[in-house]
Amino acid sequence: MGPADLERVLKVLPSISDPRILTNLRDDAAVLRLSEDLAVIQTVDYITPVVNDPYVFGQVAAANALSDVYAMGGRPVMALNLVGFPNQSLPLSVLETILKGGANKAAEAGVTIAGGHSIADNAPKYGLAVTGTVDPRRLVRRTGARPGDLLVLTKPLGTGAITTGIDRQMAEPGLVDRVVRIMTALNDKAAAVMTRVGVHACTDVTGFGLLGHLREMLGGGEVGVRLWASRVPVIEGASALIEAGVVPAGTHHNLRYLRDRMEWDDGLEREMKLLLCDPQTSGGLLMAIGEEKADRLLAALRAEGVPAAVIGVFTSEKGRLQVTGRE
Repeated sequence: MGPADLERVLKVLPSISDPRILTNLRDDAAVLRLSEDLAVIQTVDYITPVVNDPYVFGQVAAANALSDVYAMGGRPVMALNLVGFPNQSLPLSVLETILKGGANKAAEAGVTIAGGHSIADNAPKYGLAVTGTVDPRRLVRRTGARPGDLLVLTKPLGTGAITTGIDRQMAEPGLVDRVVRIMTALNDKAAAVMTRVGVHACTDVTGFGLLGHLREMLGGGEVGVRLWASRVPVIEGASALIEAGVVPAGTHHNLRYLRDRMEWDDGLEREMKLLLCDPQTSGGLLMAIGEEKADRLLAALRAEGVPAAVIGVFTSEKGRLQVTGRE
């Protein structure tokens, strides 16, 4: 489902009236306040295979599902498996391996998988329904960026192009290894740092691509943003695949959705536009941080092994989404 489809669906859903729910339908996860210092985060995500190894697929799917809790500054504590599996055409040993990968990744995050649900399907699908906790006074929302805030990204782009390359047997083993390391990396360390330092807004980068999720950070147009394309980190090998025509269908959906909302530098290459719209699986966190705290945030992230980069700045030009070649 593309961003335009999602907007259409959300319009028919009833608005949230329960005052205990601190989020809306457009947030990364749902948050229910239980007390002054405790709230529950609930989220769900599942995907089709993005790699050929079922164990790695389970790891990636679990890391991807946990990410929304981290994006809100929370700590995941429990999860339920969600499974669709073609048991008539694939041996159950494949499903066992997928579940083992997911369980091991959840255990790495300190999360207990306490059950789940499965259905027969025509293709494998796997993910988690995740429960987390957060102090509601420290909850991080996707909106709330302020003019002058710097935009920080914690993982490089390109997973969509590379996983499409894997599907088309066009990705070399070294490239597969690189993208697997990135997709299986949890966003837990980045979340812990941003909570400690303090950010104004955060979201994780997934299926709508960097620009799609960045547009969501603008909310109702309270701020604008200027993205510096030359500063955006990209997985080595992803650009070459895009130049060779390896582009996911989701990239084109994202680009069409943003076409009338974007201001592109005249000299910006089409390949870069596609990368900025590349749908990510288990992508990084995208944070808005006050300039006075940015150096501290970057230093703390890098000390934890998180390769963060400043890629833009929020402006007072309300609703304006610009992409320039350089700062």
